[in-house]
Amino acid sequence: MASLKLTSQFRPTNPFLNPNCNDNSTRLSRPGRVGFRVRASESGQVEPDLSVKVNGLKMPNPFVIGSGPPGTNYTVMKRAFDEGWGAVIAKTVSLDAAKVINVTPRYARLRVGANGSTKGQIIGWENIELISDRPLETMLAEFKKLKEEYPDRILIASIMEEYNKSAWEELIDRVEQTGIDAIEVNFSCPHGMPERKMGAAVGQDCDLLEEVCDWVNAKATVPVWAKMTPNITDISKAARVALKSGCEGVAAINTIQSVMGINLTTLRPEPCVEGYSTPGGYSSKAVHPIALAKVMSIAKMMKSEFSSELSLSGIGGVETGGDAAEFILLGANTVQVCTGVMMHGYGMVKQLCSELKDFMRAHNFATIEDFRGATLPYFTTHMELVRMQQEAIQQRKAVKKGLASDKDWTGDGFVQETETMVSN
Repeated sequence: MASLKLTSQFRPTNPFLNPNCNDNSTRLSRPGRVGFRVRASESGQVEPDLSVKVNGLKMPNPFVIGSGPPGTNYTVMKRAFDEGWGAVIAKTVSLDAAKVINVTPRYARLRVGANGSTKGQIIGWENIELISDRPLETMLAEFKKLKEEYPDRILIASIMEEYNKSAWEELIDRVEQTGIDAIEVNFSCPHGMPERKMGAAVGQDCDLLEEVCDWVNAKATVPVWAKMTPNITDISKAARVALKSGCEGVAAINTIQSVMGINLTTLRPEPCVEGYSTPGGYSSKAVHPIALAKVMSIAKMMKSEFSSELSLSGIGGVETGGDAAEFILLGANTVQVCTGVMMHGYGMVKQLCSELKDFMRAHNFATIEDFRGATLPYFTTHMELVRMQQEAIQQRKAVKKGLASDKDWTGDGFVQETETMVSN
């Protein structure tokens, strides 16, 4: 069945509001490291432009609220738009919210320091939270209200259903009627739903993934992003299936399946609910290097096999503008933040924008596209690294050796030959 989706070439786009992301602070945080400073803009230097256009959708900056608690209701999504986030992805919805029953506590944190430490920087965050437990009708009404109040801002619905074609089609039809701008399909939730052929159960099975993507893309008329699970051997294989099935983009990564830790006093796992727990999803700073590797793998595949019109959204441990710059350097068009907002609040987008602009000024980048994917060519195989290093060693030896004897001097290259034998 042919897809009814509008292509980015013909899809109408709206002008966007200009968020308060013009802080001229010179502080720039390097990803996961200590901060450093760069000089303020020279007089006349063009102000870095953070705006992006993704699948025909215009965003004032690449920072997107990731699906989860920060997009759980009208009040918090409105706050995100007011603070200046480039787009908001609502918490995942399904047709029957009555099946979704959360427990408390459902979060656990890993801090720098000894096991069980209550002090030190938070570097890991685990959740056993399910998708939205609010009635679908309530969420749809709030989507519609948000689009009426913020017609120029990008609102993306995250959806997930059981293995049922008609259920997927009904859910897509109902969320699209609210005026949302795009759909992110949750093929990646690692807990609570896989036993019902939802979330990661689909994302880990490429045959099942292809079938569901076909259903989704045949029905959807707005851009569709497939949110990929990292709990798989080769994430690029699943991403390839989603894109070949008609998705306009992929998002990676969702949380990593984990057991946060064991309470060494009670001998019970955390988070502990009535003395018991279940594996959950791991996020925050500690997953950032893993997320970078997964995004790099997907980006290389997309660059070699697909049109540049398709998009990639990077997710995982973003707390600074430097963290975001890393994802963009690997080819991401947008960068999602979820746990970071839960830890630092919606206002962090101003710091993210300021720090990303500082990074751009330091390298004289005027737009996001000026550096998107710039680091991607510098990844290769280990075998190739060995070959390049051996070649470089031989070249350095040749330079250090200089001329073997007096008979090798020439008239034309005399100055250069002299330089090869100078020690400093």
